[in-house]
Amino acid sequence: MESGGVMKYLSMLGVILLLVGAVACSKSKAKPLVPLALESGVKPQAVTLTEQGTQAYQAKQFDDAKNYFSQAVAEAPQSGPAHYNHALALNAVGDTEQARQQFMEAANLAPGDKVIWDSPALSPYGNPEAPKKKKLLPDGSRMPGVGPGQR
Repeated sequence: MESGGVMKYLSMLGVILLLVGAVACSKSKAKPLVPLALESGVKPQAVTLTEQGTQAYQAKQFDDAKNYFSQAVAEAPQSGPAHYNHALALNAVGDTEQARQQFMEAANLAPGDKVIWDSPALSPYGNPEAPKKKKLLPDGSRMPGVGPGQR
């Protein structure tokens, strides 16, 4: 190949890699966190509070949303989506410890709910079913003085 052909080839390769990277990034972009509708059969008051909380959340009035969702949880304590919504609002106002507890409760109450379990909102808090993992040292190295021989 002449130098012009090599440059053209490398340019095309660069464009292809950029396109592949853009597609990969677009697929892994976090979906916007939105409150969930409550499951059928919960008290109408809980549904109304959830609708009000959702409107407040979408308007970025997170304190109001937190209050509505808290009341919805009180009306429907066995609802995974109610706890999830409350957790979203708690997280938005910076109460991460309470949010973690609510996300875990939502996951426990909705074991088959893919929206809750796969939510990017829950992922920072880990899998509630997984046992706590021991942290490994980087690159598999061992702690000094443990194990046979010197490294």
